[in-house]
Amino acid sequence: MHALRARRGKCGLLWLAVSLAGTYEFPSARASDITLDVIGPHEYELPIDFNKPWDILVQYVNGNAAGSVYNTMGQRQARGGSHTWQGMSKWVHFWKFRGIPNVGFGWELIQVENYVLADGTNYGGLGPTISGPVVWFKPNRKSTFGMQAFMQTPSGTRDALSTNYWSVNLNLVFDYEWKDFSFDGDVGTVVGATLHETDRHSYTPGTTFYTNLRFSWKASKVAEPFFALDWQNAGGLYDHTAGNWVSDSSSREIALGVGMMFPLTRSLTFTTRYSHSVDGRNVPETNAWFGKIIYVF
Repeated sequence: MHALRARRGKCGLLWLAVSLAGTYEFPSARASDITLDVIGPHEYELPIDFNKPWDILVQYVNGNAAGSVYNTMGQRQARGGSHTWQGMSKWVHFWKFRGIPNVGFGWELIQVENYVLADGTNYGGLGPTISGPVVWFKPNRKSTFGMQAFMQTPSGTRDALSTNYWSVNLNLVFDYEWKDFSFDGDVGTVVGATLHETDRHSYTPGTTFYTNLRFSWKASKVAEPFFALDWQNAGGLYDHTAGNWVSDSSSREIALGVGMMFPLTRSLTFTTRYSHSVDGRNVPETNAWFGKIIYVF
């Protein structure tokens, strides 16, 4: 069972992060990163049987070695290789209102860190900052249902790591627990504002739809294997200056993965996973390892 349940009864976690679209490459395939692909098992198994506010700190890290890309016909081609590393440092505060005892609330603050190695160049720095609320309730003792909204800022420490537009992520989340298995997931959309840059065309990114599903087997108290499915479909870019849609700018991707969660102590948990694309269009392949450490206090 999850290490944090021992601390707060059947206490689950919310280690959400938004892996929103990065800089666009016109008109070629854009950077891979399925929204919220960092989530793990029991991601949304959130408690409502607590009386005092509590907090978590999370450090995510993932590295993607994309040796191929999917073209506009969905064909996988061995070109455009790159290595990207991303970290996300997150703090979340959870609480309840006395007048609403059966509903939980949280607020997250996430800072993205990036490093890119591609085309003989390398650079790194801080990406956009992400923040927003979450609210949830439990229809019964085995299930959780909630919703969340995140705002992503447009700027990072380098222009190459900045989106230059504001975006909002809205999604619904769920969790169901059996004796030996658990099923977590989300479904959501990302909407971006118009991108404005001096002496360049103005673009509006297409609406993104996504889902992330995690199915785990509670094999033992020290290790829990799980299966992951991530899907995303992003609409094309609209060029306001030219008054038309940018060709080959829409994208989709499906990635499958397997991983393991390790409860190290009552307050500390480590999760690792490998995922790879099985389908795509106008996007570099996912060929990535994920790691996550979470501390509850």
